[in-house]
Amino acid sequence: MPTDSMLSRELKSLQEEIAASQRERSAPVPASASQQPSGAITPPEQPERAEEEKKLREEIREFIDEATHYFEQAEKNISAHPTASVIGALVVGILIGRLLGRR
Repeated sequence: MPTDSMLSRELKSLQEEIAASQRERSAPVPASASQQPSGAITPPEQPERAEEEKKLREEIREFIDEATHYFEQAEKNISAHPTASVIGALVVGILIGRLLGRR
């Protein structure tokens, strides 16, 4: 079972990757790449794009917070009732095996 420190490191790594990706997208485009063919579609307005990115960042932040909370609760429940957790996992595994088994 992953620990809080492992989850925290993984979340930190994902946040750093997102930040790096955002920096790459917001970097200035070279002059040769900025020239588009006459039939190309123009990109959306910058304020609209910035607002969309802001909403996306907030949604990702909320998702990460909820996932962290979920794993913390699961870890607490499993450590409080280890035998029940193992038996429950065994039963679920048997049921999945029966459902997906060869016929």
